[in-house]
Amino acid sequence: MLDCLIIGGGPAGLTAAIYLARFHLAVTVVDAGQSRALWIPETHNHAGFPEGISGADLLARMRQQAIQYGTHILERAVSHIARDGDHFVLNDAEDKIVARTVLLATGVVNRRPDIDEGLHEQALGAGRLRYCPICDGYEVTDQKVGVIGTGERGMKEAIFLRSYTKDITLISADQPHCLDFATAEKAKSAGIKLANGPAKIKRMNETSLFVNCADGELEFASVYPALGSDINNILAKNLGARCNDTGCIWVDAHQRTSLPGLYAAGDVVIGLDQISHAMGEGGVAAVTLRNDLAQNQPLFR
Repeated sequence: MLDCLIIGGGPAGLTAAIYLARFHLAVTVVDAGQSRALWIPETHNHAGFPEGISGADLLARMRQQAIQYGTHILERAVSHIARDGDHFVLNDAEDKIVARTVLLATGVVNRRPDIDEGLHEQALGAGRLRYCPICDGYEVTDQKVGVIGTGERGMKEAIFLRSYTKDITLISADQPHCLDFATAEKAKSAGIKLANGPAKIKRMNETSLFVNCADGELEFASVYPALGSDINNILAKNLGARCNDTGCIWVDAHQRTSLPGLYAAGDVVIGLDQISHAMGEGGVAAVTLRNDLAQNQPLFR
């Protein structure tokens, strides 16, 4: 029997695995390979890597560290976990795994603009399409930037990026903009240009990404979709754990969910979209989990 089954091999899940394995606990990570960190071509926002590091390289280092201390990693998706008394059971076509605790680090999925899959991957890799202005707004300093979105969410992202460049265009994704007076005034006072949708990202060259919209074809150094995200909370809901009004899994200050033995960390708890924050929550969850286990059964060696 495992001490902990971790679902999700992103920054939160792997940080927790490193902690738990070094606590001499039996831990397995099941990872579908869909962490949004894999989208990052190069981040300069992660402490300790002043020259930058790609998301894929960062996760590879973390996986290697977790494995080095005894973590077992399985590469596949998880569609269902059941509660069996005091334990949790993952029973699929390949394995039956029983664990005393489960940590959900399943993250969220960004809503994509209208763009072909192949172009989406190329644009991400080239840094032409970006999803996190907090992470990489610095990289577009004084460049021409497009934001796909509208309303309060779209304007909020455009205003945030306005602190990096004065050349911002907010493009509605589907229908023409329908902004209230206050939001329209914000755009005007900040010098943010407005373009009406529907918006489709059609092509890319070495320096630009091109967006077709009602105003014609617009060219940008980078484009940020501001379309929101969907939270991967289905496993928690099926187990009966509480979620908040936005769909994030509710946890206490120590990453415990409303269901004993079930913990959660990372963007599935709060969509801050920051690797450092997810790693911090993974560490907190691991320490809490270890201490909770020790209350029921001393972890003597």
